[in-house]
Amino acid sequence: MTDIRRIQPPDLVDSRPSGFTQVVSVRGENLIFVSGQVAIDQAGRLVGRGDIGAQTHQVLKNIDVALQAASASLEDVVKLTIYVVDYKPSDRAKILDARQQYFTNEQLPASTLVGIQALAADGYLIEIEAIAVVG
Repeated sequence: MTDIRRIQPPDLVDSRPSGFTQVVSVRGENLIFVSGQVAIDQAGRLVGRGDIGAQTHQVLKNIDVALQAASASLEDVVKLTIYVVDYKPSDRAKILDARQQYFTNEQLPASTLVGIQALAADGYLIEIEAIAVVG
């Protein structure tokens, strides 16, 4: 039997006014879907304006918080989709540097990086969504 849980972690900005759920856990299938995270802190403030590396760190922290709310961890992540505004080759090194602090070589997820024109609000440079498998 599939049980779907929609989770709003208390340590992330409440996404419901924007029309989405931060985390959806599908028990029975052992899947966790984390909505695209941007570089905002719990109070809704942008972290790292103009700094792709700092924003990537905040985004990955947010993903970690979201996963913990669903009883999972970064080790359970199997897929990342990364959206970068006005992607430049120099961005890749900064993004990879941040990722290496959250994922070891033994737990690297599949990943897609997409260059885009804009995200939902001015100042966001990167958005990352994740899929995890638990159990």
